[in-house]
Amino acid sequence: MFFGEASGLKLGQATRDAFGDALKAAGSARSEIVVVDGDVGNSTRTEPFAKAHPDRAFNVGIAESDMVGVAAGLAACGKIPVASSFACFLMCNAYDQMRMSIAFPGLNVKLVGSHAGISIGADGPSQMGIEDVSLACSLPGMAVVVPCDAPSTAKATHAMLDHEGPVYLRTGREKVAIVYPDGCPNFALGRAIQVREGDDVTVIANGIMVAAALDAATELAREGVSVRVIDMHTAKPLDEQAVVNAARQTRAIVVAEEHLAHGGLGSAVAMAAARAAPVPIGFVNIGDCFAESGDPYELLEKYGLTPGAIVKAVRSVTGR
Repeated sequence: MFFGEASGLKLGQATRDAFGDALKAAGSARSEIVVVDGDVGNSTRTEPFAKAHPDRAFNVGIAESDMVGVAAGLAACGKIPVASSFACFLMCNAYDQMRMSIAFPGLNVKLVGSHAGISIGADGPSQMGIEDVSLACSLPGMAVVVPCDAPSTAKATHAMLDHEGPVYLRTGREKVAIVYPDGCPNFALGRAIQVREGDDVTVIANGIMVAAALDAATELAREGVSVRVIDMHTAKPLDEQAVVNAARQTRAIVVAEEHLAHGGLGSAVAMAAARAAPVPIGFVNIGDCFAESGDPYELLEKYGLTPGAIVKAVRSVTGR
């Protein structure tokens, strides 16, 4: 069983694999793209780029702060560096360097955090990036992208490389459902995608929770509840108009994300709605805790990141 199966979606690549394929293709077309990795290229999937373009790939070892510094220097020289490691190592170990060497000068560095969330499973809490979106969103000028499937990750990778300025892209290890079998042609940074129409309530999600939201909407439809589902793949800059439209047209919102409760997508959506169209809002997230080692889907069940949890949240905000 995987998120999206109940909605008839097919299982596709992990988002880290789609990123790796797109990066290699982009590197073949654009000589200014370089890669800096922290000795985990076989896991982050920068390895295919490195094999294809060894003169433009740099392994700095298990030294994330140095990795970010090297990437900043390359950007200052006119290159487009992609610096990649596990989300928790990248964001937590090298935050000061990202703040002062990338965000403060506004350098054109692309940061990619793989193995994000608790769905990496058996690796345990020391490897789980669960605060990365919050930390990245806190950096002025940093765009933050959390795609939900392989096609949208490929589009997000190319959009990230085209964007002028720092970007953080979050990817995962587990294979995920294909939400966009058409290849996600309308992907654009900062512009949400409505993947299901609905009039009674809106579920705004990103990452693996988009497919979970579609499963929840399928279940609720049997009860006569019409659920709009929005893929808010860009947490920053947020598509505030999509939030306002959802609030005004469906009158209730649930936000679902594989992240801590504070500082992620839920916080951004709540802020946008509070400013322009206050409505009841429910939140599906990890809460305020670390997870543990275990099977990915058993962990998602234990920590309340499931279609069932979204269904419960929808019932709470709508009173149904």
